[in-house]
Amino acid sequence: MKIAIMQPYFFPYIGYWQLIHAVDKFVVYDDVNFIKGGWINRNYILLNQEKHLVTLPLSGISSFTKINEINVIDNIKLKTKLLKTIDNAYKKAPYFDCVFPMIEKIILENGAISTLIYDSILSLKKYFNLNTEIYLSSDLKIALNEKSVDRVIHIVKSLDGNEYINAIGGQELYSKDKFKAENITLSFLKTNLVKYEQYTADFVPNLSIIDVMMFNSPEQIRAMLDNYELI
Repeated sequence: MKIAIMQPYFFPYIGYWQLIHAVDKFVVYDDVNFIKGGWINRNYILLNQEKHLVTLPLSGISSFTKINEINVIDNIKLKTKLLKTIDNAYKKAPYFDCVFPMIEKIILENGAISTLIYDSILSLKKYFNLNTEIYLSSDLKIALNEKSVDRVIHIVKSLDGNEYINAIGGQELYSKDKFKAENITLSFLKTNLVKYEQYTADFVPNLSIIDVMMFNSPEQIRAMLDNYELI
């Protein structure tokens, strides 16, 4: 049973989705502290042929507050402005008409940012026709006082996992020997360059999954989700 765990990110890049696709069970790590300057409530889209950062407004942001305790600001003017930016960026994209309503419905949600992102993952998972089971770590009731690596191992075991796959950035955090001692195989997912037609002459990589969806069919995206290596 393959398990992956990642913090909730706002319409994350395709590597995040490759990680979801690569496992049987994926845990949205929502009961850890919020990281300022991260990707929990912001991401890049393609606007006027350049990378453009968009941000979902949150209230009560603090690095001492759990992600699932931070709410999206209930301000229709700010959300409409964000949606208008996405509309302007992609209104001529080939899959705009089927993708934008999904994006709009998610962004207009209120409540905890972790719930909004969890709902977005479920919505896009259905759109991509993925079978991975999705969990919130807060629903698993795993003790919060463990060291991060021990808590990850505890979560994997609680889901009957014997293989843990982490994003490539975790190589400095996790030891394969540590996991092997717990009868868990540790692998790291390395995303290969995924290219597709955009508006630009030169491909702009590492954008939000929004960009991928606007220019590609669900079938094309499914093929892209297999374009990675496990090391």
